[in-house]
Amino acid sequence: MSQALLVTQSYVLDASALLAWLQGEPGGEVVEPLLNQSVMSSINWAEVLQKSISRGVQREGMQADLEAIGLQILPFTALDAERVAQLYLPTQPQGLSLGDRACLALAESLNLPALTTDRVWGDLNLGIEIQVLR
Repeated sequence: MSQALLVTQSYVLDASALLAWLQGEPGGEVVEPLLNQSVMSSINWAEVLQKSISRGVQREGMQADLEAIGLQILPFTALDAERVAQLYLPTQPQGLSLGDRACLALAESLNLPALTTDRVWGDLNLGIEIQVLR
């Protein structure tokens, strides 16, 4: 990822991790103190917004509030798309979505751990550090 040099964060958040915090779910308490050290793909941000829309949550100002805390949302690039596609076959048995693979690709490119609440990620052996939060 070309943006790797611009990122000074320590964690990559999956949509499920940020949603756990936003919705007060288990695992969210782990995410809260890490928000100022975290980055997220714009693909995963779209997932968060989609879930918010489906639940009738007010989204106005949400991105600005999270970025004020320190969360960075990075654009999804053509290079990211290449890696996401490459992750398809190795993650197919676990049924990972495009969004899941976008998070993993970003974590891999930045050499940072991916935080998720999706337990199936614990079965992955991709050489990417994964922390399952619940």
